[in-house]
Amino acid sequence: VLPQTGSLAAIIDALVKPLEMGVEEITAAGGQVTLIPGDSGTDPNVASVTTDQLLADDVDVIIGAAGSTVSLSIIDKITGSNVAQCSGSNTDGAFTTYDDGGFYFRTAPSDVVQAPTLADVITDGGAATVGIIYRNDDYGAGFNDLLADALTANGVAIATQVGYDPTATSFDAEAAEVAAAGVDAVAIITFGEGSALMQSMIEAGIGPTDLPIYVADGFKDTVTAESVDPNNPAVLEGIVGTAPSAAPPNGEPGFIDRLEAFAPGTPTIFSAQKYDCLIVMKLATEVAGSTDPSVFVPEIIGVTLGGTKCSLYAECSALIAEGVDIDYDGASGPLEFTDVGEPGVGAYDVYEYDAEGTPVTFEQLVL
Repeated sequence: VLPQTGSLAAIIDALVKPLEMGVEEITAAGGQVTLIPGDSGTDPNVASVTTDQLLADDVDVIIGAAGSTVSLSIIDKITGSNVAQCSGSNTDGAFTTYDDGGFYFRTAPSDVVQAPTLADVITDGGAATVGIIYRNDDYGAGFNDLLADALTANGVAIATQVGYDPTATSFDAEAAEVAAAGVDAVAIITFGEGSALMQSMIEAGIGPTDLPIYVADGFKDTVTAESVDPNNPAVLEGIVGTAPSAAPPNGEPGFIDRLEAFAPGTPTIFSAQKYDCLIVMKLATEVAGSTDPSVFVPEIIGVTLGGTKCSLYAECSALIAEGVDIDYDGASGPLEFTDVGEPGVGAYDVYEYDAEGTPVTFEQLVL
């Protein structure tokens, strides 16, 4: 259940190509898995229809959705059917305590970790008074609360927190409200509508040439310099942000090269995390000796903890066949799932947009 259409459709290859590569690797090693593409539409209604279709096909695992809000709209339907769900890009802190019956997993670290990381970056940048503009959905509102709390704990004043309707076509009022608050830095939590929001911020005098601007992964995933100003590639220059690491220093080192060879030019936004969803689920079925989710789901956490370390499917599968207890350290890092099925270890890229509109990583943090 991934965004073939909608506001996250621009990153579909980054999410699907790693899965296709994983299927190829599993098949080459003698395993078997069938991948059934389905559209989330970046829309709960579209995702719900797709989920119904996949459940009718008697699938064992649903990978997705990409956005936290969409996953929250379908999680009850999936996990309530005793089908495993794994997302490589859901970061909303709400999933940590969600009553999913033990059937929901994620390989992306929670915003409970990312928000304080971004807060530290903002604090280290010297901001004393910050305004936050956020999309008013589960992802944006949750991140806003966590970020505001972390900034406050760091001694940074929050001048204003402005939520907006993600379907709006103009964000002039929100930009004006923040401009009037007299802030010395702005943090924005957006998806693709961040392009229009940035245009409004520039017009209001709080763009990247006026103030330090900070962003998170949703902005990096979907906003480009061209979408903000097709005549000015430097329009985003100086913006700083955080995102779960595309090539974490503690991840399987060959993943990016393998993906480039498999699908040249594929972006790597949450690619490692999506790939790890597939591999972890498949390895758990082999430990359990069953593709029945009720049987293999209890093995998922253990696949990422203790045991003999391995990082490639063929290697891990061979160990399982020999009766060895494995500890899968994946493309996105060691994982080390907690008892609620999410990473106990997170790696983040800290990046800054250059004059060509490219986010350039200048620091990686492992937390």
